[in-house]
Amino acid sequence: MIDIHCHILPNVDDGAKHAVDSVAMAKAAVAQGIHTIIATPHHKNESFDNYKSDIITHVDQLNNRLQEEEIPLTVLPGQETRIYGEMVADYDHNELLTLNETSGYLFVELPSNHVPRYTNQLLFDLQVHGLTPIIVHPERNKELMEHPNMLYDFVRNGTLTQVTAASVVGKFGKKIKKFSHELIDANLTHFIASDAHNTTTRGFCMQEASSEIKEEFGSSMLYYFMENAQYLIDGMTVIGDEPARIHKKKFLGLF
Repeated sequence: MIDIHCHILPNVDDGAKHAVDSVAMAKAAVAQGIHTIIATPHHKNESFDNYKSDIITHVDQLNNRLQEEEIPLTVLPGQETRIYGEMVADYDHNELLTLNETSGYLFVELPSNHVPRYTNQLLFDLQVHGLTPIIVHPERNKELMEHPNMLYDFVRNGTLTQVTAASVVGKFGKKIKKFSHELIDANLTHFIASDAHNTTTRGFCMQEASSEIKEEFGSSMLYYFMENAQYLIDGMTVIGDEPARIHKKKFLGLF
């Protein structure tokens, strides 16, 4: 299994605090059946900045440690960048890092409570620039939950999305679980990943999510997500099924 979103690098953000934590996370990942992880530290989120060259160095150091510990896990470089207006320019300045460095897929994190007004234009500009944006954990964005047609428009226009495994199994509450399942059912997400930060409060949940997806949506959907993760790290094209709109029920005209 491949996990494309994880905060396993030590002492760079709110994930692993030190190398011992990273090793513990690596062991937990292997126990879940994960053999490859993309390390995606936060960038430009007002708390942490992690630039491309630094991330690559940290990934090399962690892989060396895992080899010393004889842990059968490969860590690849990535980045979780909070959306901001100069992303295209900073990509050209070699500050932003695509997943696995050469894939052409770029994580875009939205604020948790809203979708910036320039989002649609920026997603378009990234694609014109030859990049494929992937919106991470859209199921946890308050505005997208209330107005899922916004996400439908993004996906229809070529943006991909990644839902968190813990969301699928209800770790973030019933509403987020329900919305996650709606996104899967409507072909509005293309990847399932852990977004793991530690081995306790924000663990991997990948096996649990896989079982849930297989039970609710069938084996073919589970294989679809697994194949997409492989396509991503290989730099191949991920093509989703035709997206559908999510129709929110109206109660007394309040929504």
